[in-house]
Amino acid sequence: METSFIRRLWVLLATSSVRFYAACLNRLQIIGLEHVPASGGVLLAANHISAFDTVFLPAAVARRHPLQMVWAPAKEELFQNRLLSALFRSWGAFPVRRGRDVRAGKQLGDLLQTEKVMLFPEGTRNKDARLGKGNRGVGKLIYEHRPVVVPTALSGINRWRFAAVGQQGCVRFGPPLDFSDLYLREDCKETHLLIVERLMAAIAGQLDGDPSTFQ
Repeated sequence: METSFIRRLWVLLATSSVRFYAACLNRLQIIGLEHVPASGGVLLAANHISAFDTVFLPAAVARRHPLQMVWAPAKEELFQNRLLSALFRSWGAFPVRRGRDVRAGKQLGDLLQTEKVMLFPEGTRNKDARLGKGNRGVGKLIYEHRPVVVPTALSGINRWRFAAVGQQGCVRFGPPLDFSDLYLREDCKETHLLIVERLMAAIAGQLDGDPSTFQ
C-alpha cells in the first residue's frame, strides 16, 4: 500500500516518542526483532493485556524498521470522535464493525499481501495477563492470505500506569511459524482451528520460556 513519506515520518516521530517513554523513562525490553521480516506481508499476532499494546508494538518494530507502517484493525467505537479518529487513522488503525465486516476484512486481506499488520487473536483484552483462546477467524485469515506469522508475547505492561516511570515490561517476537502442513488441508473450520491453536501455543511458549518477562 502506498503511504506518503510525510505520513511515515509522522509515525516515526510518534513511535520514537513512545519508545523514549517506554524504554528510557521505563524499562521495556524488546526481544527478537530479528524475527520480523523487513518486507512482505507480516502478521504480528500478540496477546492483549493493556491499552499500551497498540502503541508499544509499532514502536518496537520501528526500532529495526523505521518509516514502516504497522496497520491495525480496531473497534469502530474508537473512531466516533473526529479528532481521535484522524489521529488513529494517521497511525495505521482502521475501524471494524462488530460481527461480520466484509469491507474491513477485505482491507485486512489486502494489507497482508505486502504490509505489516498487528492483530490480537483473543479478540479482547485480558488485564490479568492470562492467555485466552484464539478466535477461529484468525486461523481462516491466515489460511486464506498466508502471511509471515510472527507470534508476539507482551508481558508486564498490564500493570503500567500512564506517566509513571521505572516500570518493567517486555515485548518478545518469536520465530515465524510454519503452517505448510496445515495449508495442505481442506479449507474448513477444523483447519482454521488447528492454525489458531498452533499460533496460541507459540504465543504461550514465548511467555512461558522467557525469564526476562514480568508477569
